[in-house]
Amino acid sequence: MTDRYAVVGNPIGHSKSPQIQMAFAAETGEDILYTALLFPVDGFEREARMFFEHGGGKGMNVTVPFKEEAFRFADSHTERASRAGAVNTLKLLDDGTIVGDNTDGAGLVADLHRYSVSMKNRRILILGAGGAVRGVLQPILSEQPAELVIANRTVSKAQALADDFADLGTLKGCGFDELEGTFDLIINGTSASLGGELPPLKDSLVNADTVTYDMMYGADLTVFNAWAVERGVARTIDGLGMLVGQAAEAFHVWRGKRPDVEPVLAMLRGDRRR
Repeated sequence: MTDRYAVVGNPIGHSKSPQIQMAFAAETGEDILYTALLFPVDGFEREARMFFEHGGGKGMNVTVPFKEEAFRFADSHTERASRAGAVNTLKLLDDGTIVGDNTDGAGLVADLHRYSVSMKNRRILILGAGGAVRGVLQPILSEQPAELVIANRTVSKAQALADDFADLGTLKGCGFDELEGTFDLIINGTSASLGGELPPLKDSLVNADTVTYDMMYGADLTVFNAWAVERGVARTIDGLGMLVGQAAEAFHVWRGKRPDVEPVLAMLRGDRRR
């Protein structure tokens, strides 16, 4: 019998996850059906329970605005999900319970490795202090950077995040105006660039060796990466590889196979050029 999986969110019509996961299934020879489901904003637990208990569901990806609700819904959590306080991947276990995982950070780190970007002993800046940033801190800190700085408009949020993860490495939370020195890697974890906005960043934060990474992606350069290009950074990377990488990690969680992301990335980037 074909195993059923889904991505759920509200809205959900824009999701590339069905295209990505069905391509992974074809590549690995796994017999699955993966669809996108629109859940009502006030009905996550009810709909998720129906999916797993009566809909034949084996696993689920969770996107905005349900990641925190998915965390509460799960019977148990992986360490990275516990650290993130949010879940983007649910898996039905053999004993009938559901484990919650978070594959976002693994997707980001895997994408940086694809571009041969080393994080070990590097000075890293992350912009933003929301859920997207919280979800990637543990995997980034496991790469052993020399220093990780979190900058946010609301300084207290950045400081709270730094405190929460202080046992894993050298962290600092601050406001944008407090940033000093040049960084090896700057990661934009805000959604501001999609709206054509940019945090107030000093030109001195980057140089010709800096790599910038925007978790957002689009047909053109994001505003953040366009800012970086104008200042002559070494490389700019968008978040499409993170999207595919977190999906590949979720597929591995569910099926025990790690698909090749390159054909899927080529397919998606081809779609974006049309």
